[in-house]
Amino acid sequence: MEVLSTPETTEQLFFGNKILHLREKPVIMGILNLTPDSFSDGGRYQTVDAALQQAAQMICDGAKIIDIGGESSRPGARRISAREEMDRVLPVISELSSRFPEVFISIDTYKSEVAGAALAAGAGMVNDISAGILDPAMLDVVAKAGCPYIAMHMSGTPDTMQANPVYENVLAEIMDFFSQRLQLFARKGINQVVLDPGIGFGKQLNHNMEILQKARRLKIFNRPILLGTSRKSLFGQLLGRDISGRLAGTLATTSLAFRNGIDIVRVHDIKENADLLKTLRNLGGTKTGD
Repeated sequence: MEVLSTPETTEQLFFGNKILHLREKPVIMGILNLTPDSFSDGGRYQTVDAALQQAAQMICDGAKIIDIGGESSRPGARRISAREEMDRVLPVISELSSRFPEVFISIDTYKSEVAGAALAAGAGMVNDISAGILDPAMLDVVAKAGCPYIAMHMSGTPDTMQANPVYENVLAEIMDFFSQRLQLFARKGINQVVLDPGIGFGKQLNHNMEILQKARRLKIFNRPILLGTSRKSLFGQLLGRDISGRLAGTLATTSLAFRNGIDIVRVHDIKENADLLKTLRNLGGTKTGD
């Protein structure tokens, strides 16, 4: 595994005149799904007004990034066209960027056409569950824009990822994957890369637990790390809870992220996660980023 050195700092991300500081870790990314079929909140924010109201509340509660998605990536979800996805996300991105120009807006998509249109509409970051594999043209869009790029590890596709995923060493294989992708990104001129190990994307419970326990090892790449565990099925397996009862599990992993210097947590419940982090910081002990 080759680890590329980089002159870029992992303490901030930028796009245009926006700067996202990562010194106080982790930063909260709020999830805004504009879909009828997402596993947790599908159908709740399908109008522009409802989506903007939710985004405004998340920002008030402490989210520094709003991650907007127009297609569900849950197993078995219906695939939609780029046009349908853009019809869902672009009006919200445009209005949100106008109302909250200081907030980083992330577009959650693996389609290059959607990413390009979202960046033009006011987004400043691309969150790609396939790290450019499902649509290789994505890398050209990101390179041209010069925006931050979240590259996630996923085994298979959303349709196949949970069909008995098998690893010999899950973390080693994820790290090899990131090493290879970072070399490609460097050749493309993509420098602001955030790495997401993809909890729940082509992983069984034991894989997810190992990743969480050893996530700090991903710091070897000298890139910001994102963890997305919010309300996921691993808590259903661990705790026997449905989606509405998984907040405690999510908060536990946010605490883990704090202790291990993880840079970004992607969550639904902003206020509760923000309160947890404020409490941990005021208690002292393990310092953020150490």
